[in-house]
Amino acid sequence: MAKERLRVVLLEPFWGGSHRASAEGWARHSRHDVQVESLPPRFWKWRMRGAAFELARRLGPRLDEVDAVVATDLLDLAHLQALLPRRVASALYFHENQISYPGRPGEPAPERDLQYAFTNLASALAADRVAFNSAFQRDAFQGGLKVLLGRMPDARPLWAVDEIARKSSVVPLGIEVSDLRSGESRDAEAPPVVLWNHRWEYDKAPEVFFAVLERLAERGVPFRVAVAGEAFGQVPTVFAAAREALGGRVVHWGFAPTRAEYAALLARADVVVSTALQENFGISLLEAAWAGAHPLAPRRLSYPEVLPASLHAACLYDDVDALEACLEVLLTRPDGRLSAGDLRVALSHLRWEERVRAFDDLVDEVFEANGGRSMV
Repeated sequence: MAKERLRVVLLEPFWGGSHRASAEGWARHSRHDVQVESLPPRFWKWRMRGAAFELARRLGPRLDEVDAVVATDLLDLAHLQALLPRRVASALYFHENQISYPGRPGEPAPERDLQYAFTNLASALAADRVAFNSAFQRDAFQGGLKVLLGRMPDARPLWAVDEIARKSSVVPLGIEVSDLRSGESRDAEAPPVVLWNHRWEYDKAPEVFFAVLERLAERGVPFRVAVAGEAFGQVPTVFAAAREALGGRVVHWGFAPTRAEYAALLARADVVVSTALQENFGISLLEAAWAGAHPLAPRRLSYPEVLPASLHAACLYDDVDALEACLEVLLTRPDGRLSAGDLRVALSHLRWEERVRAFDDLVDEVFEANGGRSMV
């Protein structure tokens, strides 16, 4: 039997965005004692190559005080286990993976460094349990893994697909809602605010979002725009061009440096939009929806899974033309937007208070898989 309260170390090589939000949410609500060891959110490739050195150095002297480790996907868990003085019970949590992650525009598939994909593979094999934030990502990972291994010249470890599947599960993230207020800052007399609150990177397709807004502006549709989210490394050039083109419609531009400022920004938004090419969960869209912004997301990726069926007709679009049409209706007809109350009822199952048990149970499974004892 698992201990009632386990001593858990969460290893997070990329302390930013949804990685940080989920770590803080789980640690805050868990019945276990969850301690975090992290590295700053930069140099993601170096994190996959080198984070194991630093995190093994920190973790090694504490092994007698640790019942289980949870590592996220940017850590080379197999490498970490090799660097520790003895093996530790572990789970690997995938926020995203390098097997199904889309390449940059114009990047030929053979040019991609497949070592990052193989790091994910080795980490998953080294873990006692593997968890994905959505069934969409789990299926994409397993399908992509079969393709990747099938391309190898010989000694293909095709057995790894079934081995990883055997110990895999879907454990959706939670959203922290205690500090999110709905509609308190909305001005009913001013044009509605459209929010885009995603990473400033190519896989979120910001050029699609801005092109839609520019066409709506040309037709005189009333709206204001708030663009938030973090930038890591090179920012797509479309952001600077869009900032100039949208001019006085902009009410916010850039990263909100504190959680309080971010929560206040969400409370101003009437509609939140995703145009992502890659999304395995969608925590930023869900946070904004909880705060009362009507969500619009593509009918693909993780969105049909994460958003309950009751919201699909009003919140999912099929293509860019449909996005533009839906957004125009929501901006010109306030009665077409879902209320904050309806959104909260539909999303209540995603609060951390509801989701934390699944994370805690994952740790219990890891602990029990190792005999229900610390690895000493």
